Amino acid sequence: MPLLDPASPPLTTPPQARAHGDFSGLWVPLVTPFTAAGEAVDHAALAALVRRLGGQGIAGFVACGSTGEAAALDEGEQDAVLETILGSAGGLPVVMGLSGHHLGHAVHRARQLGALPLAGLLVPAPHYIRPSQPGLLQWFHAIADASAVPLVLYDIPYRTGATLELGTLRTLAAHANIRALKDCGGSAAKTQALIADAALQVLAGEDAQIFTTAALGGAGAIAASAHWQPARIVQCLAALEAGDLGRARALWRALQPLMEAFFAEPNPAPVKALLAAEGWMEGALRAPMAPASAALTLRLQEAARAQARQLDELDRPAA
Repeated sequence: MPLLDPASPPLTTPPQARAHGDFSGLWVPLVTPFTAAGEAVDHAALAALVRRLGGQGIAGFVACGSTGEAAALDEGEQDAVLETILGSAGGLPVVMGLSGHHLGHAVHRARQLGALPLAGLLVPAPHYIRPSQPGLLQWFHAIADASAVPLVLYDIPYRTGATLELGTLRTLAAHANIRALKDCGGSAAKTQALIADAALQVLAGEDAQIFTTAALGGAGAIAASAHWQPARIVQCLAALEAGDLGRARALWRALQPLMEAFFAEPNPAPVKALLAAEGWMEGALRAPMAPASAALTLRLQEAARAQARQLDELDRPAA
């Protein structure tokens, strides 16, 4: 069973030039492959993964996000991971994750990363300390001022402990170097308001919300599930944009069960388990993250096979 569906019609020509600060489309937040015991990054497997995903119509890659286990990588390892991704991306843009809780270090890091050919930085609220909304404005403004590349805000309160309120996001959207939002905020009303404002490109950050966000006029998604059949997710988004709701719904129904399975245990263990079953990398994670259970791995494989059958049926010409 192939990871990337070779029967799927091609979606795009080779990477096209994108406007500076354009974050529309489907982005893959890359896992970080490790050697079997997790003691080192497997750069060969990472480079191969980037090359395989790159021709599937995606907008680009996100390096060292939560799916990439950035919290388990020291700064030198993060830099090496980013170098591998940049060297393998084939012209596709790359966004780098930047997280932490020390503002001075975050500003210094933003300046360092700005010397690299990045499309942007993905920046969440500082974790653990739970600042006020004025404190969050200070955090993001300082990083945006220091960065040579645009920021994608990352609203993910269940990881950081801090929620970006609508008024705060609207204030941040007025900053010239803040262009987009990875939306894991959990508020449908806030999502709709931000899309209606059109001041930020709103990207679904929860895979289950990709269809809804796109249907409301969102700009795309940053989705861990896009490691598997990314071309089909891109087709679904394209069908929505074209107004072909029947095709979009049929694709989404085929994609959704495996997407749900990818989050049955903490991300990115399930994604890594399926990629490991395909033979493309080890399934290792670094503690305290643990590999996916054997039962879930079996469920993932069965869901992937069922998905392949459904997608094949969708491609058959009508009798």
